[in-house]
Amino acid sequence: MKIRRDDEVLVITGDDRGKKGKVRRYYPREDRLVVDGVNMVKRHMKARANVRQAGIIEREAPIHISDVMLICSKCNKPTRVGFLILEDKTKVRVCKKCHEVID
Repeated sequence: MKIRRDDEVLVITGDDRGKKGKVRRYYPREDRLVVDGVNMVKRHMKARANVRQAGIIEREAPIHISDVMLICSKCNKPTRVGFLILEDKTKVRVCKKCHEVID
């Protein structure tokens, strides 16, 4: 899995192109993820017994994983992700631009 929860990502396609945000949820079966402040939709919510308020609520909808790029924490640029197996047999993610370990 190249993008994980709490990663900083940049949206590269769609209406929210250019926005950055943290990954809040990841749905591996659908290859979709929820990013903070991206792909906002309005939902009409019915009042429930002391659970939530009725009305129109804005929240994030999932977007496809191919519509985002990971932002490297070292070079602070959007990058593709590679994998590297270290000497102690652990597999880590690597930035393709600066060749630094992301994990």
